[in-house]
Amino acid sequence: MNKEYGFTGRLSEEFPSQVMLDITEVCNLACVHCTHPVFKQSDYYAKAMLDPELNTKMVKEVSKYGRNITKYIRYTSNGEPLVHPKSYEMINYAVDHSDTKVTLTTNGTLLNEKKMLRLLNSGLHMIDISIDAIKPETYAKVRVNGDLNKTQSNVLKLINLIQKSTYKTQLIVSFVEQKLNVDESDEFRDYWINQGVKDVVIRKLHTNSGSLSSSFHPEIYKKNQKIERRPCLYPWERVVITAKGHLNYCPTDWFGQATICHYNETTIRDVWKSNFYNKLRNKHVCNKYNEKDLCKNCPDWSNTSWPFDKEKSYADLVEKVLYEQLSQRD
Repeated sequence: MNKEYGFTGRLSEEFPSQVMLDITEVCNLACVHCTHPVFKQSDYYAKAMLDPELNTKMVKEVSKYGRNITKYIRYTSNGEPLVHPKSYEMINYAVDHSDTKVTLTTNGTLLNEKKMLRLLNSGLHMIDISIDAIKPETYAKVRVNGDLNKTQSNVLKLINLIQKSTYKTQLIVSFVEQKLNVDESDEFRDYWINQGVKDVVIRKLHTNSGSLSSSFHPEIYKKNQKIERRPCLYPWERVVITAKGHLNYCPTDWFGQATICHYNETTIRDVWKSNFYNKLRNKHVCNKYNEKDLCKNCPDWSNTSWPFDKEKSYADLVEKVLYEQLSQRD
């Protein structure tokens, strides 16, 4: 195996450095850069909600085997996490018992003051709110069914609650750069930094494992034609627990193509050290895939950044926000 690509920096062969939970398939928006509108029409969509018992199992496993290895647990979704009726309880349990940091990625549309205080009082370490526009008309086109005025008001309220209290929750906002909003990214960053968020994430557009039309973002395919393929970071970095309770090796898979097995049948630790994962990593290092492999035709490998890359990844940003800034306050 090429030693350049392997368990280096924060990446560990003992346990994932990041555990992601897609806790629901249900979403209240229909964003144009997201696979959800297509997913919702597929036979695989089931309005699934993660069984809280699997969340408890995950938290106990992270505490036992992921201590000082798992940098954070991330509650996100192939939908909107806060739609899950037990989302707040699951997040609270993870904060109290996982012995690592816990983050939430949300579109922010369902937050009111009562719900904000539930999150803040839980001790949640970071909230990432996906907004994607600075102008209401752009937001309406990108985040279909959403209202920027409402979302912006929610975020400003959350900032105010944090600033006028002793809450240690860090708040960041994010922006998926695409044709409809590319001219707003600088203004977006400046506005939210001035409002007091800890950081602004300008995300690269990706294809969700090739599930979105290549005509929607041809620049990814064009870029890949000019560079040599290298391993995707994900098989060395994270594991995903889906709303159906499956363990997945890819966070951008929507249709069960990256499913390894059901979490009821095994443990994260055993899967992470299994022959399955070792073979998957070897395929990436050798660039030799089977015809049916999800990774074979996925172009998103070029948007992942390794710990040794100059261009930092989302995980690098989260660790900077959570560990550097929190240590300064302690």
